[in-house]
Amino acid sequence: MNLIDFASSPISLLPPLVALSLAIITRRVLLSLGVGIILGAALLNDYSLGNTVAYVGSTVSSVFVEDGGINTWNMSILAFLVLLGMMTALLTLSGGTLAFAEWAQSRVKSKRGSKLLAAFLGVFIFVDDYFNSLAVGAISRPVTDRFYVSRAKLAYILDSTAAPMCVIMPASSWGAYIITIIGGILVSHGITEYSALGAYVRLIPMNFYAVFALLMVFAVAWFGLDVGKMRKHEIAASQGHGFGQQEAEDTQQAHDINEELDITQSDKGKVSDLVLPIVFLIAATVASMLYTGGQSLSADSKPFTLLGAFENTDVGTSLVYGGLVGLALALITVIKQGIAVGEISRTLWIGAKSMFGAILILIFAWTIGSIIGDMNTGKYLSTLAQGNIGVHWLPVILFLLAGLMAFSTGTSWGTFGIMLPIAGDMAAATEIGLMLPMLSAVLAGSVFGDHCSPISDTTILSSTGARCDHIDHVSTQLPYALSVAAVSCVGFISLGMTASISISFLASFVTFIAVCVLLSSLSKTKMASCPDA
Repeated sequence: MNLIDFASSPISLLPPLVALSLAIITRRVLLSLGVGIILGAALLNDYSLGNTVAYVGSTVSSVFVEDGGINTWNMSILAFLVLLGMMTALLTLSGGTLAFAEWAQSRVKSKRGSKLLAAFLGVFIFVDDYFNSLAVGAISRPVTDRFYVSRAKLAYILDSTAAPMCVIMPASSWGAYIITIIGGILVSHGITEYSALGAYVRLIPMNFYAVFALLMVFAVAWFGLDVGKMRKHEIAASQGHGFGQQEAEDTQQAHDINEELDITQSDKGKVSDLVLPIVFLIAATVASMLYTGGQSLSADSKPFTLLGAFENTDVGTSLVYGGLVGLALALITVIKQGIAVGEISRTLWIGAKSMFGAILILIFAWTIGSIIGDMNTGKYLSTLAQGNIGVHWLPVILFLLAGLMAFSTGTSWGTFGIMLPIAGDMAAATEIGLMLPMLSAVLAGSVFGDHCSPISDTTILSSTGARCDHIDHVSTQLPYALSVAAVSCVGFISLGMTASISISFLASFVTFIAVCVLLSSLSKTKMASCPDA
């Protein structure tokens, strides 16, 4: 099948822009992604109906089958979603969720405390963004529900701690992937004064978006900086609305996830019934990452190192192993309580079914991602960075371009793969001293665009982890993402002008304080019915 090449045409932007616009206007994500898929397929096949249908069929099938075998990465992520949904339902059935919420309520004394709990957990669980969003959502949701924190606020906290932490942590799936790309760039340009890991560590303080996105989460949680649609959701939550599809009753229990899933909670639940399965889930996932990474190193006759294991790990398989261990612990808990097998089976089905909506959206997002790749949208956008531009403007331009690319394609990892080598080539051809600032600009911009994109799988999973409407999450997170992007622009302009990390970081920090003051002025007085907002 011969596809039309749109690598040098702005038409390559049309499918993602149509899908994004429709999603925002209609709030129907699957319909919007479907229209984008059909439009892109028609363009690639010159509007031939037969070829378009065949192309869509082969693209959708590639989500499940690749190169004659199962697409293990995609299937592993979907399996992990199902496992986590089943585990979460069992934790509710065991009474562990309610017991933890009651325990946390006795120690977390305020709405602010519940938000800070979610934020700290998001920082602590940094091994993988998918795992972060779903696991922290499962742990935090009962507590934030108890203190009338809107699901949109929880989704924002999940999303804005997951990717920013993963992108600045070497011992994460993101860090390992980025270090591998950077290593190739350094070798190709003959840079020997620092290693790939050394370069990565130097990039951390220059990744202004990641650093200040994390700071913004804590500022929003502490000071109650609720602006735009986020404020509307917080007001609705304070009045007992917005938890699932129904209004909450005037009782604490009505805000628990079991109300959505129709699961009867055991009255024998303990805090350990929730904590132990999640601890084992985390431990098993990390151990599996090290094991699969070690196997890969051994196959290549390389010595085992911690960083090497994370660089070569099989994230999808590790998540499934961790999910199986967590599910097994949750099953043991409910069996020990003597709960009927029929009730356990029913709960497992309810948990799996609760993830079907997210799975459908992910399948559609992966499909349109493949089509966007075939249209060479990323390559077209990358050409916009090349031209007669002052060298000192390149970091901020690369930040904005990477943001646009990640927003349009819905993938930060794809943007890393395309834009990091381009940034390296541009730095080598213009000013080699700007190599690290330009690489950091790509990393920061990729996370920024990913945060804003409705078709990003990370964004989808954050709304899934919070049990929040997806478009509500995108629209409420946008003002904070744009605010941090403005702070980052100041940082990258200063970095390009001065080549000084300390000066540019100081300029960013001053701008960040000013932005927080502005957001505070836009946020009205605290709601009387929602203390400690």
